[in-house]
Amino acid sequence: MKKLIAIAFAAGLVLTSCEQKSQNFDLADAKQIKVAPVLIYGYDLNNYNVVEDTVRSGDIFNDLIGSHLVQGQSSYDAAVTMDSVYSLRKIQAGKPYKIIKHKDVAGTPAAFVYESSRTDYVLLKLTGKMEATTHQHPITIKRKTATGVIRSTLSEAMEEEGLGLSAIYELSDIYKWTIDFFKLQEGDKFKMIYQERYINDSIYAGVEAIDVAIFETGGKPYYAFGYVTDSIAGKRDYYDDQGKTLRNFFLKAPVNYTRISSRYSGNRFHPVQKRWKAHRGTDYAAGYGTPIVSTANGVITKSGFTRGNGNYVKVRHSATYETQYLHMTKRLVKVGQRVKQGETIGTVGSTGLATGPHVCYRFWVNGVQVDPYKQNLPSAEPLPKDQLVVFKNYIEPLRKEIDDLPYKDSDAIL
Repeated sequence: MKKLIAIAFAAGLVLTSCEQKSQNFDLADAKQIKVAPVLIYGYDLNNYNVVEDTVRSGDIFNDLIGSHLVQGQSSYDAAVTMDSVYSLRKIQAGKPYKIIKHKDVAGTPAAFVYESSRTDYVLLKLTGKMEATTHQHPITIKRKTATGVIRSTLSEAMEEEGLGLSAIYELSDIYKWTIDFFKLQEGDKFKMIYQERYINDSIYAGVEAIDVAIFETGGKPYYAFGYVTDSIAGKRDYYDDQGKTLRNFFLKAPVNYTRISSRYSGNRFHPVQKRWKAHRGTDYAAGYGTPIVSTANGVITKSGFTRGNGNYVKVRHSATYETQYLHMTKRLVKVGQRVKQGETIGTVGSTGLATGPHVCYRFWVNGVQVDPYKQNLPSAEPLPKDQLVVFKNYIEPLRKEIDDLPYKDSDAIL
């Protein structure tokens, strides 16, 4: 109020008349100045005080809410009401919670809010009769464009453009079957048109989808168009400009690796056994605990431990193909279990005859161990022929839009 009066007084200094009538007009006018509402959790937070805290390890629900209840309310009633819509067992240490309080002398509580995720929250109304409800923050989708030129790595190029991990993972995921990101050259480049999610129109919540992208490596452009093939099931995939899927039957690697520490070889010096012998696999170095995924759909045929392999898993993908994954810290699947391409089956370790954390990836074709990098492996299912015409009509404006989007000037960053 003092601030508003000061504003009104300052405004009055420029007037030619100091009559009381004019001063009263200015004060009334100042009172009409409105603060934009801050509507979150169904409350205009301008009108409330908000106590923010974080669930600590060992906290029970009473620790969170007990000191914020008014006379006549009990922690037991609050817990029962809350538990009726959201199990109190799901409350986790490290999650934020808030107490929304009226701006009265007593600081009367209006609501308790538990943030179960970035987008979801549980609200326990404390004014009047207790009532608990679950909600989602409103999500806004914003369409954006980005381009970049590789100087060292894809992630560095994307970070230079202000793109976060969500965008990096999304673009890498689209091209992981067709581009070896560990063989990128300086001058390779990308551009994309994508959608971002924002919570309450202001808090960034990751990439919703990439509508279209071009990744140019070795002077060759690779198009990727996001296309929904089944609107009912929400099935979405990425295809090139001819309607060919960017997915292969097999992933290029079973793990997000830092380097290939040893390739398939007919004669390699074994670092543990200290002798020359065949190495019928590809070693991918990665940190302890890194997820290991099945490179294709299949059925687990072995999940066990041997002195040489350590913890290992073997998967049959068809009558022709089998894969095996060695030296895990943990095996997360059982024999007979069906797995999908990209599903985690274990974590990187150094069990068995291994000198450091990595996964040894072995590949069989018709019962014979081979080098997967030298195989002409099949692609995933193509776009159905009856959808090709619709697909090409759909991508036509997207292709023009992405083609017209200029690359960032590579000379500006070299």
